[in-house]
Order: sequence, then structure tokens, then C-alpha cells
Amino acid sequence: MSAALHLVGSIPLDTPQDVFRTFGGPLGRYLFAMPDGEVGPRRHWISRVHYQVLAAHPELEIVQRPAPDENGVERQFPRNAGDSWHFKVKDGVERVRFGDPGWRLGFARDAINSYFVFSVMKERGVLPPHLRFQVSIPQVNSVLPPRIFPDVRDLARIRPSYEEALRAEIANIVEHVPAQELAIQWDCSTEVQDSYGSIPGFSLEGAVERNLAQVRNLSPHIPAEVALGYHFCFGTLGGWPRFQPDDLGQVVELANGCISASGRRVDWVHIPVLDRSDDAFFAPLQNLKAGTTRVYLGAIHNMTRFPERIAAARKYLPTFGLGAYCGFGRLPPAELMNVLADHLKAAEIAGFR
Repeated sequence: MSAALHLVGSIPLDTPQDVFRTFGGPLGRYLFAMPDGEVGPRRHWISRVHYQVLAAHPELEIVQRPAPDENGVERQFPRNAGDSWHFKVKDGVERVRFGDPGWRLGFARDAINSYFVFSVMKERGVLPPHLRFQVSIPQVNSVLPPRIFPDVRDLARIRPSYEEALRAEIANIVEHVPAQELAIQWDCSTEVQDSYGSIPGFSLEGAVERNLAQVRNLSPHIPAEVALGYHFCFGTLGGWPRFQPDDLGQVVELANGCISASGRRVDWVHIPVLDRSDDAFFAPLQNLKAGTTRVYLGAIHNMTRFPERIAAARKYLPTFGLGAYCGFGRLPPAELMNVLADHLKAAEIAGFR
């Protein structure tokens, strides 16, 4: 029953080998693609880019960094949104530039290294032969959200060049990982918040459209043989969810926009689900224009009320796969076995066995 379940990306284990064995082994038959767990600094998602890429960039100034821990020792990753890295484009810089195309952002280097482990684990039978290797990458507007640039005018000075750098990373990944074995997922959190009008200073009007330029500029460059997906998220920094919308209406509109703007086949979209089972929340799913795109609902949480959420969703979207609301990178590793058990239980309750 491949493609019944979906793993968003991050899993707080030490190595890709640990991730592939611990999660890929038990869940592999249900999955279409398998991430490497975003181990190491990637566990903290966009903060890894802020620390490793932006903080050392000669054309940027650090305005704020995460506060040190209780012993006064530096912290690379924020506790919450208010503790985030903040940057400023230096005076006189009209456009921030990124050197070392294809390697500067770190996504290609990590993907190429993890794919080697992935291929060995498949050869050894730990992972089933049908699995693709999933590379989950934050979209441009999520990496460079308004909240980390106090002067929002700086966004126009950095986003275009970051987009170019990201396009070079994708080309590098495609060059080194066989296309028929590869799946790329765009992670969209700021885009979802923006689509609901939840970003101060940004109007709800035109919110979906202003997040589609990056899609049009990036997704068509991914070869058709490579699988493509989108993960939409309500955010986990400081606790999940960062905001609670009244319904799924705007994330459905964003998903429709991304599918249309991709300029190629979209293999899946992952839509988060709150701990609710009322019709009003799920009804917008009937407006999803997925076509042949597989839909995963991020409903694997609070398993006591899981069946009610599934039943409510099926009224408006009869067929879908399942995932958690987000990756697990910010969870304590001790909770991982419970997460794995919840996924297996969800597959059984949903009738995937």
C-alpha cells in the first residue's frame, strides 16, 4: 500500500542511517518517498540557513541573535519567533549575492551524502525498492520571512538572489541523484500564514498570489522524471500550531495556486489539520483542485480523536493519504517511538492495511 502515508521531513535522530532503519523499515511499504530526517542543523528547519548561511554573509548585518542558554552559552536556534535571528542588508547593497552556486546553501551537499546511504539501505533490503529519496526544502518566502528583516524593504534585496542560489542547489541535486529515484518537496509555512493574513503589515488581499512567483520561478526547472510535492504548515516554532485558522479555506486556495503555478506535474500536497472534527473546518476541502495530485492530510496527532477527524474530512475529500501535522524535528527523541506507533495505528484505522 505505497503512498498511503507521508513523512514531512525532520526526525530527531543522529544520522540518516538511523532514520532509514527506524522509520523507513516499519513504514516503507506505506510510503512513496523517504526523507533522511533532516538530521543535524537541518532539524531546526530555516534556522539552519539563518545560522550557517546568513549570519556569515558579508553583505548582511546581524540585528538580533537567539539569546544564550541559562549558562550564558550561545544558542544557534531560537526558542520561539521572538527569539529569532534578525538581519539587515548593509547600507549601499542593492542586491545581496550568493557565491559558490549549487553548494552555498547546503541542501545539495546534504542530499547527495544522504542519497548514498539511502541507496545502500535499499540494496541491503532495509528500505523497499519502490521508495524514492525525498529532499525537503523550505521555500524562499519561508526562509526569508518578514519577521527576520525589521526593514521589510530588504526582502526585495535578498529574495531574488536566494531564489537563484536555490535553483542552482536543485540543479546540483538533480545532477547527482537519479531522477527516477528522487522526490523534492517544497516546505511552505510563511506562505500559509500569509495566505490567512496572519503576518503583520501584509494584507490578506492578494496574499496567495504574492507567494506564487517563487513557485513559477523554481518548480518548472525540476525535471518531469523527478517527483514534486508541497508541504503546507501552520508552524511549530514555539509550539504547534503557531496560529489556528477558522477553516482550511485559504490553505486550499494556496494549494490550488501552487499546483497551477508549478508548470509541471505535482505528485502530492500535504495539508495540515487541527484537532477539530467540525464540518465548517473541513468543508473547504471540497474546493481542492487536485486532479491527479495525491493529497495527504496532516491528521496524525491526538489519536484519541483521530477517527472523528478522518470521518469529517472524508465528507469533503473521499480519498487521501495521511501524515503528521509537520516534521518531528522539535520533538524530544524519546517521543519518537510513540510517533512511529501512531503512524502504524493511523494506517490501520484508515483501512490502509
